[in-house]
Amino acid sequence: MKKIILIGLVFVLFGCDSEIIQNNPYLPNYNVNFTVNKDFPLYNSLNFTGNGVLINTTGTGIRGVFVFNTGTGYTAFDAACPNQPLSACSTMTLNGIMGVCPCDDAEYSLFTGLSQGKEYPLKAYRVEVNGNNLRIYN
Repeated sequence: MKKIILIGLVFVLFGCDSEIIQNNPYLPNYNVNFTVNKDFPLYNSLNFTGNGVLINTTGTGIRGVFVFNTGTGYTAFDAACPNQPLSACSTMTLNGIMGVCPCDDAEYSLFTGLSQGKEYPLKAYRVEVNGNNLRIYN
């Protein structure tokens, strides 16, 4: 009996997928898969720690995607306000190291995607680095 409990505990701790599951009722799940070349002048600031860009072309998330250089890597978050229904004011703006939601003036860290006192974090995407190219996808 002890072996069964131990095996069950190991399965629960290590057998689950390590992906972050984001069940946000305000944000739909869109397929995201695009590449950013840091050599292009528009994205050159991503070569430096603490800089971010908002990419809002077709196929880049719900309301665009923030890509941010953390110094140890890159983060990518959707620019849709995560604690608001989609509306005219629910597209965030970039303010230094923060994304700002104009609906409620909530500020979200582009290092972590979190905002103090808010239920949902920013919708995160994966970033794969290949030389000067960053692949953003989910």
